[in-house]
Amino acid sequence: QMRLVESGGGSVQSGGSLKLSCAASGASISTYEMAWFRQAPGKEREGVAFMDTKGTTRYADFGKGRFAISRDHSKNVVYLEMTTLKPDDTATYYCAARSWGATTFALSQHTYYDWGQGTQVTVSS
Repeated sequence: QMRLVESGGGSVQSGGSLKLSCAASGASISTYEMAWFRQAPGKEREGVAFMDTKGTTRYADFGKGRFAISRDHSKNVVYLEMTTLKPDDTATYYCAARSWGATTFALSQHTYYDWGQGTQVTVSS
């Protein structure tokens, strides 16, 4: 089982940027598919970005062109770089891992079984 710890959240103004980190332990991220999700108060958890073991990525439509997922194998860390942030991006952001899953469900929370505790992102207008 992989343990995941997110960091890097905070409060920014609209148009600002943040880079979230997800430190993994217990297993190597190079053998897992990794993803970022977010959940705003009163809303369902939704997929944000995904990266498979080959480096192929997928993004939710709201994140295309603004968000970028990356990973550093030497540090066993996955990142989510977010730019041009909007108030609608306010949410708790979670890192998740799975050993393998259908690409169709890359951004479906139900296909992931290892989760971090989340990090809060607040964007003010």
